Amino acid sequence: MRDVPRLGSGIPLVARGREMDRLRAAFERAASGSAAAVLVAGDAGVGKTRLTEELAAMARDKGALVLAGRCLDAGETGLPYLPFAEALTQAREAVPADVLARPALARLLPENAVPAIADPGRLAPELPAVARGAGGRGASRPDQDVGQLQLFDAVYGLLSDLAEQATVVLILEDLHWADGSTRGLLSFLLARLRSQRLLIVGTYRSDDLHRRHPLRPLLAELVRLPAVERLELAPFGVADARAFVGALAEDLLPDEVVREVAGRSEGNAFFAEELLAAYTDYGGGGIPATLVDVLLARVERLSPAAQQVVRVASVAGREVPHARLRAVIGLSELGTGELEEALREAIQHHILVVVGDWEVYSFRHALLREAAYSDLLPGERVRLHAAYAKQFAAEQGTRGAAAALAHHSMESHAMAQALAASVAAAEEAERLGAPAESLKHIERALRLWDAVPEADRPSDVDELTLLRRALWVAGTSGEPERAIAYARSAVKLADQRDDPELQARLRRRLAQALYIFDGREAEAREVIEQAWELVAARPPSEVRAWVLAVYATILRGAGMREAARERAEMAVRDARAASDGTEVMAAGAEADALTTLAVLDEGEGRVEESVERLHEARQKAVEAGALQVELRAWYMLVINRYEQGHLDEAARVLDAGVERARKTGMTWSTYGTELRIFQVVLRYVSGDWDGAEAAAEPPGHRVSGTVSARLAAVGAPLIVARGRFAEAERLVGDLRAERHRDVQIAMVVGAAGADLACWRGRPERAVEWVREGLESVLQVWGPWQLAGIKLAALGVAAHADIAARAAVRRDTEAVQVAVEQGVQLAEHARKTASLGVPRTGTLGPEGRAWLARAEAEASRLRGNSDPELWQAAVDGFDWGAVYEQAICRWRLAEALLGVDRRDEAADELRLVDQVAERLGARPLRDAVRRLAKRGRITLGDAAVARDTVDPFTPRERAVLRLVALGRTNRQIGDELFISEKTVSVHLSRIMAKLGATRRAEAVAIAIDRGLLGDGPTGGSQ
Repeated sequence: MRDVPRLGSGIPLVARGREMDRLRAAFERAASGSAAAVLVAGDAGVGKTRLTEELAAMARDKGALVLAGRCLDAGETGLPYLPFAEALTQAREAVPADVLARPALARLLPENAVPAIADPGRLAPELPAVARGAGGRGASRPDQDVGQLQLFDAVYGLLSDLAEQATVVLILEDLHWADGSTRGLLSFLLARLRSQRLLIVGTYRSDDLHRRHPLRPLLAELVRLPAVERLELAPFGVADARAFVGALAEDLLPDEVVREVAGRSEGNAFFAEELLAAYTDYGGGGIPATLVDVLLARVERLSPAAQQVVRVASVAGREVPHARLRAVIGLSELGTGELEEALREAIQHHILVVVGDWEVYSFRHALLREAAYSDLLPGERVRLHAAYAKQFAAEQGTRGAAAALAHHSMESHAMAQALAASVAAAEEAERLGAPAESLKHIERALRLWDAVPEADRPSDVDELTLLRRALWVAGTSGEPERAIAYARSAVKLADQRDDPELQARLRRRLAQALYIFDGREAEAREVIEQAWELVAARPPSEVRAWVLAVYATILRGAGMREAARERAEMAVRDARAASDGTEVMAAGAEADALTTLAVLDEGEGRVEESVERLHEARQKAVEAGALQVELRAWYMLVINRYEQGHLDEAARVLDAGVERARKTGMTWSTYGTELRIFQVVLRYVSGDWDGAEAAAEPPGHRVSGTVSARLAAVGAPLIVARGRFAEAERLVGDLRAERHRDVQIAMVVGAAGADLACWRGRPERAVEWVREGLESVLQVWGPWQLAGIKLAALGVAAHADIAARAAVRRDTEAVQVAVEQGVQLAEHARKTASLGVPRTGTLGPEGRAWLARAEAEASRLRGNSDPELWQAAVDGFDWGAVYEQAICRWRLAEALLGVDRRDEAADELRLVDQVAERLGARPLRDAVRRLAKRGRITLGDAAVARDTVDPFTPRERAVLRLVALGRTNRQIGDELFISEKTVSVHLSRIMAKLGATRRAEAVAIAIDRGLLGDGPTGGSQ
């Protein structure tokens, strides 16, 4: 059966010209080799599908390959990767078979069998413990599912290959119903849009995104990507709504009817269609009072048989295959002939449509299905869900059947069947590489456990098994907070058994999960001590060795070095005693303990011994197959080399560790994450800014908010330094709300926010950022943490800028306050350097460099910047920090000009200009060229000439100079013999040219840009 013409069919797209222009522009960018993505948001029925249909038609006309898939509302969990599976099916029909020859794609192609694996329902193997590293991270998370990453790579590779043949447009509709795996794959693809001829368009209902909707945090991450833009499809305005209704009615209805329908639709295209259809069907007799009445009225006009078909179909969801619908209808004693006629009637009345050439029926709009479903009587709803459950029970083994059976069993109150199906669905989701869906199914099984009599529960699992599997998949799917909750529950349940080793094992896992998070170290220590009490008197075993290894990690983090060494050495002895050729897990515990011993060696000054022991630990972890421990050893080796100032060696080790994590599917495991985050930091420091930006790409799948925030945070300094101020302002603002997750977020964002504020001429705001960062460090780590040296130095710089601005205004009191507060921060930096406890026992090159920067900034406080102190800062950053050294050279040149050492200043400025140009550090480059212009220095090319355009008219400059001196508008008018209103007009133009919102901000920006002659420059960075 085919869909038949309907009211208004074939009308041109109305009132969406602006939105279509944006989609056409995105398509043209993609067609020219710059991949793009558009996320189309709008209320239900506002016209998102109509817009994508127009885009698809336009793209096909231009020779593009259009692939489309739709998410379905399939209960709590949805079907993993459904829209991608639908799209790939279309790709299979459009391209040669060899293009699809990727084994991992078999998971998305219904006719291809999913490769079998060994007993997916078994208990997850115990994972090697990891310990807290120098960066404050620590406990183990389960291995990331390799199959999921292979699937993601396969889809990405397929789309890239297709895009080499023609422009590809991938349309994914109704993302508000997307399952977690679909969301993860979408994120993976969007983060990797580069030069492919690929346009990805996703639609979602914005009115469905409640505060806790899982799509909300993903959207917040995706819109930050450079290739992604968001298109809000708003309801029609009054005039557009009337034009739309008029086009629907083909100008055959009176104007008052068009106005009434347009008004009551409130600009929603679907509502307008339904209201108009109801009006014409009633022959002008009136319009139902509410939209629900309209929707149900459409259904109620059908024959009883057709109404029954619609009601039965609504229980299946948005779509239902013909065979399944016929089977369920057969249970209701509706004959085959009657079914065909009823379906024909529902299609002719535009309630149902046929999907493509498949024998699948779909509600024309989701709201129609929801209205029909909501009108079912409770008993009728339960009966129909039971009928569908019976069908899916007969389809066990087919893709998605277990998940659907679990949903329909729940809705029909068949708890025992829902429990068994949820367990089976969890296993299937794991096989498909969908850990997030697996977790949802396991969670449903846990909710059902006590509601099902013991005799009716599955015989191959128990509650503790489910809890341990939940702990496993929670970590695998990037949900460490939930992993803690399941670990707690597992511990409570294990305590009811007479098995000390099981109790200790689960407590060890709980301690590891707790130790990941700042502020939970004390509880983690208490839990691991309980685990040790359970096995202390028992003979050596892998459980005992692991407990000791984690115990040593936690003690080291608490600063109890001697006790940590004792526990680590005991762990090594126990692991070796337990290793008889079969205890592989014991070997992993030994490697973990050796890593802790290496970190302790480094802290006692035995740096090279530490390196040797880390190599030993890494090799032993490789032999044991303990990936988390291996990555921990990689990470600690990187930290060792970095803190000794060996940046080249640190970079080689770091890249090798990141690659090892990628190949083993462990990129977003605990230490895989630490390596990735540090890769961003190291590349930024060493001047590989393009590499740093690539490493800072968001994860391709859902991970915890803490991981996402930390990765975004370490990328923030680069965005600031490259002068993408609007982007940086949004990012640091977003991350400020995430500071509670991890003290490193607060620390890094505090520094980035301070830099941003100073570059934008807002040093007072920079001081606030520094204060917030120092307070966060104090609350979590206590006083004299070495991270405070950098924050204090930036705070001194901000106070120096405040003092310079106050001096221009001749505000001696403000100058004095800024100087006093800057001096206090400089003293804080000195005390921190003296009283802090470095990992190696002595302050490393990075700490010494930032201390030198703080001393040099302090000399700026009173306006007499000391060249010798700035030279010391330049020398301090010679350990490899390219950008920070360039900043100090800029300030050194400024100080040299202040003492009339112009030739030396010129040499420094030329060096800085070259570095800034190479890095793309626009704010620094502009500051250097402004300083060169003030000092009448030529940088060797046309750099200065490009920066000599004066944005102000002579009158505007005169007004701005008087504003800088603190004059009011009336005083300025009197001095310049112009009216107060004219002064206001000049000020408005000045602020518009500078991008300022206040008088003081305009003065600050002008000073920073060198636009007020030889006044202070302002701006620390």
